Amino acid sequence: MAAGGRLAGIDVARGVAILGMLWAHFAPDGTRDGLADGRSSVLFAVLAGVSLGLLTGGANPPLPPERMRAAVSVALRGFWLIVLGRGLWVLGTPIAVILDYYGVLFLVLLPVLFAPRRVLALVVAAAATLGALVVQTVGEDLNGAFAPASPLQWPGHWFVTGFYPDLVWAAYAAVGLLVARSDLGSRATQLRMVAGGVLASAVGYGGAAGFGQDAAAHSNTTWEVLGSGGVAVALIGVLLIACTAPQIARALSPIGATGSMPLTVYTGQLLVLAVFLVVTGGAIGIEHWWLLGGIALASVVFAVLWRRFVGRGPMEQLMATLTDVRRKPPAGLPREQARPVR
Repeated sequence: MAAGGRLAGIDVARGVAILGMLWAHFAPDGTRDGLADGRSSVLFAVLAGVSLGLLTGGANPPLPPERMRAAVSVALRGFWLIVLGRGLWVLGTPIAVILDYYGVLFLVLLPVLFAPRRVLALVVAAAATLGALVVQTVGEDLNGAFAPASPLQWPGHWFVTGFYPDLVWAAYAAVGLLVARSDLGSRATQLRMVAGGVLASAVGYGGAAGFGQDAAAHSNTTWEVLGSGGVAVALIGVLLIACTAPQIARALSPIGATGSMPLTVYTGQLLVLAVFLVVTGGAIGIEHWWLLGGIALASVVFAVLWRRFVGRGPMEQLMATLTDVRRKPPAGLPREQARPVR
């Protein structure tokens, strides 16, 4: 466990996802089409589902009277992620912003937020098969995602034609929610995640190779969902197991610090990039080792120092404040004397 009862392995996994996305964004052409491209954003999506589960009680979700408050908090979080994501698109960077897609996913998963795990498994299966079929049939419009669009066009990008179509990506978030409901602190759960993830990945990538199908990054096929989703689940399981060893957890703590504030690091990356493009006039481009190394190092150093001397990341604190729907005691009444309204 990390400080404050956090699962160190989850923070490290988020850090790996964030750094992997930096690699996918800034590494020179020909070097990022391997482990990072596509898989880092899939890992981030699975972890978004894990976060949903942990925010709403993990393996012990609240009783029905408290579930509405938790659902409202999740809905607010989804709304503000959409607002932030659309705002980051306005910066005009050559990055396919993912936050608004995640915000929509939070809203889409509200009806199954407290559903049994078998129902979540059905959501995963439906998104991975039927969702993928719809996306493949309609086709992508990736250039359109960067073009100015009216709000009426946003849902089409979010669900079908964009970089992270939620009809398919709901599978990743739902499997993250499912494992979060399975007690992530349990060694049995962690081992099942590793075994199940490896099996799914073998079926996805092996089946695609055997049947001549596409499982490449962002292909949004059933084969890619199995392959990339399996890698993500297995990696989270491995990191959860590894970080139960104090020495490993300490060694990976800088990555864990970065992963403890993914919204801050992701948003900061795009703001820095927008300034860089303005200063250089776009003449230099963004795919350089020195730019990748500089932003990655600055992200890790900032996260380590902020976590050490301040605590929760600034964007994470802001999001928590904006989505806090807990009952407050009446003014002037000590908190311990407050009584729930009957």
